[in-house]
Amino acid sequence: MEESRNLNSLLIQKIQILVTEEQENNQGDLKKHSDELAKIGMELSKIQFSYKVEKKTNKEYWSKRIENFEKYNQKALEYYNQVFALIKIVSKEESEKFLLQISRFRQLALALEDTMEKIYENPSVISSKDTQQSQWSRQIKNQIIEQSDKCLHHERDMNSNFRDFYENYLKKLLD
Repeated sequence: MEESRNLNSLLIQKIQILVTEEQENNQGDLKKHSDELAKIGMELSKIQFSYKVEKKTNKEYWSKRIENFEKYNQKALEYYNQVFALIKIVSKEESEKFLLQISRFRQLALALEDTMEKIYENPSVISSKDTQQSQWSRQIKNQIIEQSDKCLHHERDMNSNFRDFYENYLKKLLD
């Protein structure tokens, strides 16, 4: 009987040691991912992409806009993948939800880029002065506005979800 208690006590001690080691490893991973996230966030803020649709009708503007969006989108995906890695350390379920949001962000970004390419090929479609616009032109003009809004709102939602997760779970662990 005494031997069984000693064995149980020893087993409990080993489990506590393993749990403590895992928590320390997680703490280190959290800190590493948090530092990397802050670094990427600073890089992302320097890009300064705006989803606001300008009704510019020259190819140079749209070429530069596409280039800036591609650069922004690449860094944003890097940022959100880092957020995913951080969340995954704490909650697999929440990380899977966030991964779905990243996937949706990619879809929205591809659609927006495709529409910007169409405008680049024919920049006059964005002009508000053209009263004789074809249905296709009006459709492209509406698409760019709609897709920009969707991307903006989706990113806001992702950031809001991460802030909530940070406040509820990560803040305590990182302090």
